[in-house]
Amino acid sequence: MGRQGWQGRRVYGSERGGPAGPVPGHAYVELVGGPLDGQLLDVTGWSEAELAGGALLATDTGLWGPGGRSDYIPDSSAGGSCSRYVWNGDTP
Repeated sequence: MGRQGWQGRRVYGSERGGPAGPVPGHAYVELVGGPLDGQLLDVTGWSEAELAGGALLATDTGLWGPGGRSDYIPDSSAGGSCSRYVWNGDTP
């Protein structure tokens, strides 16, 4: 999960006081598509079951605006790797 090209990338949650970029020793998945495209999600400490479940992430820039959430699921084309989550739609 720790790819070299992730340096300088924005981490989801940084707008709420989290680190702006990747932190050494942390594990990340790349968010692909949707309103959070290109950001990284810190999944440090997540179990395999949690990783397999994807993430429902709060965002003000999705279809539902402030208070909405974007659903990201593991990329099935990644061959079992959880290094990417793809956008699965937005929900209020």
